[in-house]
Amino acid sequence: MLWSWLRLAAAIVGVSGVVAGFIVNVDRATRQGQDLGLVLANYFSLFTIITTILTATALTVAAVWSMRHPGSTREPFGIALGIAVVTGPMMLLGVVFNVLLRGAPSEVALADSPPIAFLDSWATETLHVVLPLYLLIDLVFATRRRGLPWWSLAVLVGYPLVWIVYTMLRGELTPDPSGATTYWYPYPFLDPHTGGWASAFTYIGVLLVALVGVGAVVIAIGRFRERRAARREEVTPIETPAAIR
Repeated sequence: MLWSWLRLAAAIVGVSGVVAGFIVNVDRATRQGQDLGLVLANYFSLFTIITTILTATALTVAAVWSMRHPGSTREPFGIALGIAVVTGPMMLLGVVFNVLLRGAPSEVALADSPPIAFLDSWATETLHVVLPLYLLIDLVFATRRRGLPWWSLAVLVGYPLVWIVYTMLRGELTPDPSGATTYWYPYPFLDPHTGGWASAFTYIGVLLVALVGVGAVVIAIGRFRERRAARREEVTPIETPAAIR
């Protein structure tokens, strides 16, 4: 039951981060006179936001199932796959953001009021630090985790791959809300206008390799934990009335 509540708490924190970021984007778009619809479309196209929403959904479903089915039965395959699909990308997001993207505040952020600055900081830390760390802890310590077959790796990599294709196609068709360019890419390293298409595809290749590696680790840990739990169940003596007497 403890992990059910922890998963619900993590889902709430994730949603709060998305809401905080939403408020920040609305405030900045309003102050700068930008097209609010375009700004929000870009916001909800961010890999971080999409993955966080999927994470909150997966954790909530898992928590509700666990509460309705108390005991030691392992979680259903669908729930295990849903959590695994978001675990790898969310942990990788944490690494990529804190290594490549964390830096000095942007010019528009410097003009934020104190409440907006707080919400911006809350969104940044919850989505790129707190949630990735929680998913790592859940992967290693949560009870009732089910191991996944190796073919699940295709599903784990498939989701980010679909997002990359969507983003690269949308980027050339979407103008920057500021009006500075006729294109918009959510992350600098994906923008072919910055370093060229070769640079963008190199980063994409590196990300896909990293996703395969992280996904393989997620599956391997789950399979190891399931085998270890099965061995423990085999060696645990079963108490019968006769044995007790």
